[in-house]
Amino acid sequence: MARIIVAQFITLDGVVEDPDGSDGTPFGGWCFRHGPEAISGDKFHYGSILQTGIFLFGRRTWEAFSALWPPRDATDPFARALNAADKAVVTGDDVDLARWQNSRRVEADPVGWARETAATRDVIVIGSGSLVERFVDAGAVDEYRLRVFPTATGAGRRLFPGGAALDLVSVEQMGPTSLVIATPSVRGR
Repeated sequence: MARIIVAQFITLDGVVEDPDGSDGTPFGGWCFRHGPEAISGDKFHYGSILQTGIFLFGRRTWEAFSALWPPRDATDPFARALNAADKAVVTGDDVDLARWQNSRRVEADPVGWARETAATRDVIVIGSGSLVERFVDAGAVDEYRLRVFPTATGAGRRLFPGGAALDLVSVEQMGPTSLVIATPSVRGR
């Protein structure tokens, strides 16, 4: 059975909001303070999921990624793989799907769509705070892939504002600034 996976940048105090500073919050940009190696390449260890899974984005995140990733195709192997991957964007608005190859719209219930899709392939929910919140609230997440940054913002939207019971599947130190990728799963799954 395939999984619904949430991939997030996260601080030590659980904040997932404004990692790149584009929202203009006073604490924003915390992931870029650790250098380009902290965010480059296959930072969430997708591996073969890039060929077999489907990446699900909220509209704002998809628009940002669709502007950022296609131009990198010629120089970055990870960008080539992500650009070639299947992608879906949750939106009721019109978006120019041609901006990013292999993209489609999900207009209806994204949790229901993902559960149906996960019967045959992994669904990876990227960024998109409000979208991730819907999956967390629905108990629809099988696995989290968290890139944990050694930063505490003291403010911002948290991934688990009400707490969560998780089992740690793996953890790996990444890079010189003590970043880790933690892979917890939902307890009991």
